[in-house]
Amino acid sequence: MADSPSSEPPQTWCNFDAAKLDLKLSVTLAADRDAVDPVVRSVMNVVREMNCAPGREDDIELALTEALANAVVHGAKNDPSKIVECDVACDTEHGILIVVRDPGSGFDPAKIADPCQGENIYSNHGRGIYLINQLMDEVQFHKNGTEIHMLKR
Repeated sequence: MADSPSSEPPQTWCNFDAAKLDLKLSVTLAADRDAVDPVVRSVMNVVREMNCAPGREDDIELALTEALANAVVHGAKNDPSKIVECDVACDTEHGILIVVRDPGSGFDPAKIADPCQGENIYSNHGRGIYLINQLMDEVQFHKNGTEIHMLKR
């Protein structure tokens, strides 16, 4: 799983062809923690209906929840006047690509502490990115960490 920033655009990274997508969905939400779950439910209803990732929906749902929660809490600082964006694309050949963008200043993913080591084991936060990396096939951060690209084949 890649978790380092990349300058490569997502179209090259995962080879999705916009003309051949089974699903292309764009959603925006106010940066309010209470907005995350309804958005995730709505997106996942469409993903299930379109049969984008049969048998892998639970992994995708948890990764999407974590990515949106991180964007709201860390990127937008729980400021409901700010907007978080989510794009979902899927096709039968490549799987599902989810991109979440926040208006924050970004972060360095390499500096995120490993939640499975030392004192971090007892922390009550800091597991979202770890979970995303475990659940998705490929994960990349772009635009100084304000954009996460998650791929599930």
